[in-house]
Amino acid sequence: MKRLFDIVVSLIGLLALSPFLIIFLLLIWLQDFHPPFYIAPRVAKGCGRFNMVKLRSMVINADKSGGSSTAADDKRITWVGHLIRKFKLDEFSQLWNVLIGDMSLVGPRPNVSRDVELYTEQELKLLSVRPGITDISSIVFSDEGDILSGSEDPDLLYNQIIRPWKSRLGLIYIENASFTIDIKLIIYTVVAILNKGAALRKVAKMLAGFDADETVRKMALRDRPLIAYPPPGADQIVEHR
Repeated sequence: MKRLFDIVVSLIGLLALSPFLIIFLLLIWLQDFHPPFYIAPRVAKGCGRFNMVKLRSMVINADKSGGSSTAADDKRITWVGHLIRKFKLDEFSQLWNVLIGDMSLVGPRPNVSRDVELYTEQELKLLSVRPGITDISSIVFSDEGDILSGSEDPDLLYNQIIRPWKSRLGLIYIENASFTIDIKLIIYTVVAILNKGAALRKVAKMLAGFDADETVRKMALRDRPLIAYPPPGADQIVEHR
């Protein structure tokens, strides 16, 4: 049922959003006359590889001049790119990856090989399912760029205060995944665009229903500063990246 749902929704989504996507494809091309798509290699289910389709929000060859974690104030982001990131438009293009089976609508967000190489044995369980466009962590950390903004080393900061929680939330999703949970997370994702506080409360309630660790539940409310924490399966905070 999950795969059938992915196919139907992604196909409808691509058709419905195509006029909107075409406008932004044209804007991206007009700003520097380079291809508007960015093909991002990512690690797939089972540790394979796939090419994730994104609307290009950065300058050409941005991946050669910076890390894999992107702060909101990253100078590589173009003016159109800021709009794309603000409204999550680069995630709409990933409906193509859902349609062809690389991704699912709901699942742990896919990572680059460089990040997966740092995974603990527990975190490798995140690769047991198809990666997704949204999941619990996508709602909790929808402001990831803002969190990393101003950091001298966004990659290190990501691994200290975001990855540990993001991975835990991904593992919690896998342990409790169901079609009903997927539908709820899609709804909460839409709610988060309009009222993030309301969405976070819904997520915290969901985590309580999963009997998730209290530390994770409190973090998911995002009403206090994020703290550095060891990744799942590790006993030390990441100090080098």
